[in-house]
Amino acid sequence: MNLIGGIVGGMMGFIILGPLGALVGSVLGSRMSNSSVTRKNPNNFDHQLAFFAALFACLAKIAKADGQVTTDEINKIEGFISKKFNLNGEERNFAINIFQKAKDDNVSFDSYASQLAKLLKQSPNSLIIFYELLFELALADGVLHPNEEKLLKRVPKIFGFSDQLYNQLFQKYGLKTSNHYQVLGVSKEMTFNEIRKVYLKKRREFHPDKLISKGLPEELIEKAKEKFIEIQEAYEELEKIHKK
Repeated sequence: MNLIGGIVGGMMGFIILGPLGALVGSVLGSRMSNSSVTRKNPNNFDHQLAFFAALFACLAKIAKADGQVTTDEINKIEGFISKKFNLNGEERNFAINIFQKAKDDNVSFDSYASQLAKLLKQSPNSLIIFYELLFELALADGVLHPNEEKLLKRVPKIFGFSDQLYNQLFQKYGLKTSNHYQVLGVSKEMTFNEIRKVYLKKRREFHPDKLISKGLPEELIEKAKEKFIEIQEAYEELEKIHKK
């Protein structure tokens, strides 16, 4: 993929404005900024570069949303760079630098996503692909943190899609990792102490020893063991979220 070869080499045949322009300009060390870089056609923005820069900027915001960038998220980013986009050399460095700068800058997730939405308003399928990549990263560590969820839920409105798109992608990417609240029968609005009380009650109810003492058939004991493990794992995942 040669998204930025000409740009890295200094051949800039487009205009960059707004937060994406400032971000790309800071990475390339050029004169690009919120003002502009113009050439023959000042209305010709390289949409591939916009997608590429906005993607790694928004990935950075998603990764940092829970307060830290995990090893799983780093591995997922590496996978995007080396396998999904086949980037190497200067392009790889560009992607990493975009990610690192956006991770710590003061520009909001919404600002980067909104600019991309305007630039790619004629290409909704590109925006859907963009959205799916954000979902992949958010769930790379096996947990959808509430702050990550908030960002993902804002994307359909920013991109002009139905809210149902979030639900569709949630089912596709997050079904296994997002039902911890349902497993315990709790809600996201509850405090961790309230969740813990529910967990301890369910743990007692489904403990295999207690069910054996009540004469539960052997076949159902195995199912109870599975349920007990499911409850334990759900609580441990919620504990990770609420302790961050």
